[in-house]
Amino acid sequence: MRYLIDKLYENNELTQFELEELLCNLSEEDRDYLIDKAYEVRQRNYGKTVFFRGLIEISNICKCDCFYCGIRASNCKASRYRLSKDEILDSCHRGYSLGYRTFVFQGGEDSYFTDELLEDIIKTLKREYSDIAITLSLGERGEKSFRRLYEAGADRYLLRHETVDENLYNRLHPKMSLENRKKCLEALKEIGYQVGSGFLIGLPGLQMKDYAKDLIFLKKLKPHMVGIGPFIPHEDTPLKSEKGGTAYDTITLLAIIRLLLPDVLLPATTALGTIDPKGREKGFKAGANVIMPNLSPMEYRKKYALYNGKVFSGKESAEEKLKIESGVIEAGFEPILTRGDNIRWKRK
Repeated sequence: MRYLIDKLYENNELTQFELEELLCNLSEEDRDYLIDKAYEVRQRNYGKTVFFRGLIEISNICKCDCFYCGIRASNCKASRYRLSKDEILDSCHRGYSLGYRTFVFQGGEDSYFTDELLEDIIKTLKREYSDIAITLSLGERGEKSFRRLYEAGADRYLLRHETVDENLYNRLHPKMSLENRKKCLEALKEIGYQVGSGFLIGLPGLQMKDYAKDLIFLKKLKPHMVGIGPFIPHEDTPLKSEKGGTAYDTITLLAIIRLLLPDVLLPATTALGTIDPKGREKGFKAGANVIMPNLSPMEYRKKYALYNGKVFSGKESAEEKLKIESGVIEAGFEPILTRGDNIRWKRK
C-alpha cells in the first residue's frame, strides 16, 4: 500500500482499480502514513490555516424527498421555517462584525427563494461589503438561475453529488436523477463559480471500495471544494434503522481526497464532529482546511435537522466562534476569517 500512497502523493492520481486496492487494504500503519502525506500536501498548499465560513441555514422547507434527509418533504414531524430577507441580512451583519468574510446560504429546495429575492439579498450584501464571498448551497436550480445569481455576485456553489452509484442514487432520490445533478455541476463550472461537490459515507449498501468511483468522478470534475461526511440516520426517515457511516472512514477519505486534489478546499463537517467530538480536529490533520460555524438565528438552529444528534452548542455566534477558534488553535492550526478562495480560482 505504501507504493500506492506514494504514487498518489507524487502524481495526484490513481486508477479506479488502484483506489479500490488502497481503500480495501490499508493497515493501521499504512493509514497513518497516508494521513501524514495528506497533512504534508495540506501544509504545502495552505499551511496551517483553517478557513472559517459563516453558515446561515435559510430554510428547512424542501420539495425533495431524499430518503436520508430529516427535512425531506414527506417528514410531517419537521417544524418548518424560512428566514426573511431581513433575518438573513442581520445574520450577515452580525457575522461581519465578528470578522467573517464568507457567508454560506444553505437550505432545502424552497421555491420561496426566487432568483429575484436571492439576487436582491446578494446585491445588497455586495454593495455593503466589498470584501466578502457568498456561497450558495440551495440544490438544483437550472443554468439560467445559476448564471443570474453568479452575475449578482455569488462566488461559490455547493452541490454534493452524494453517490455516483446510479441505482442507489435513484432509490434514495425520488423524482431526481444523477444525470441532472452532474449537468448542474458542469453548468456551475462553465459559468465560473468555485464549485463544490462531494458524497455521503456509509449509505446503505455501499462498501469501502465503492468510493473509488466517487473519487474518480471528483478527479474528472476538478471541483474547487469537496464536502464529504458520514451518513447519520434521522429518526423520521425511511433509513432510520440503518447503520451510519464512521468517522474513521471519513477521515481516511479526507486524506485520499487531499492527495487526489491537492489545492481543494476541504471542510471538516459538522456531521464529522457529531459522531466524534474530536472528529473535526482529526480531519484537519488529515488534510481538511475549512470549518463552518453557525450564524443562523438561535431559535431556528435545532429545526435544521438533517440527521439525528447534530452538534448544537447552545451558544450565541460570538461565543461559538471563540470556542471553535480555541479548538482549532489547540489542535495546532491557525483560524483565518478572510474570503479564503481556492488558490487556483479567479472570477470570470
